[in-house]
Amino acid sequence: MKPLIEPDVTVLIPTVGRPVLERAIAAIECGTAWPCELVVVDQSVDAIARKIVEAACARGFPARWLACHGRGRSLGLNTGLSEIRSRIVLITDDDCLARMDWLQSMAARLRANPGCLVTGRVLAEDGAVQLSVAVDDREALQVKPSPRFDRLSGGNMGFHRLVYERVGPFSTEPAMLTAEDAEYAYRSLRLGVSILYAPEVCVTHLGWRDQSARTEQYRSYALSQSGMFGWYVRQGDVFMLLRSAVHMLRCARRWLLGSLKGDREMATNGQSYLMYFFLGFSVGWKAWASSERGRKR
Repeated sequence: MKPLIEPDVTVLIPTVGRPVLERAIAAIECGTAWPCELVVVDQSVDAIARKIVEAACARGFPARWLACHGRGRSLGLNTGLSEIRSRIVLITDDDCLARMDWLQSMAARLRANPGCLVTGRVLAEDGAVQLSVAVDDREALQVKPSPRFDRLSGGNMGFHRLVYERVGPFSTEPAMLTAEDAEYAYRSLRLGVSILYAPEVCVTHLGWRDQSARTEQYRSYALSQSGMFGWYVRQGDVFMLLRSAVHMLRCARRWLLGSLKGDREMATNGQSYLMYFFLGFSVGWKAWASSERGRKR
């Protein structure tokens, strides 16, 4: 017997064709409820993701494969969102395993809070080192940007279609390539869209990256995060100056504590964010200036 179908809920997964996509889809398929459709936006050059989706369809699961020519998670998300017509959209990643009640829990929160972005816990796979997690078991509602960070996990989020139409698509600006969720959270809050952190809405992030891959990803995150700071400061956003200062202090503290404790992961993370701050900030500053000149032509 098939699970309950949520007729107004679509799940969106962007992928670059990683084999772990099969586990991500299987987790949703084993859930207490199914979406009306699961859309997989594929930016890979091989057929791995397409075959995984076709196998799910053959089992009777409502999945659809969608090709996306180009790179970047934001582009993949925007491509999928342009095809989705359901009232509620849930987003996760191809390396995240949704808990059995994830879909129903997220949908229930969005129906009760249609004007909010909803996010939740992101747990680490047992024994795995993760780039970032969200483990707080207390509910929280954020109504304005924070000097530290805005709580939105890109691999565990959802919104009503009306919220997306208000906030707009995810930024495809290269200077913020891997900070798309941070930029979307900040832009949403500035527009008056609150972010609801619901701890029962839970996914597990698979730890497939080795030390070298994690170090490279820290570098990418560092450049994109500071690129976002430069992008907004160039527009005259004074608040982003405060957040930039807080960000640097937190990174320096992480680097120092990691070094003192012998925690290589913490030290590498803090070092990367601090070392690449000014380069990323400069790229973001110049990118906004260039885009503004282009708009005036």
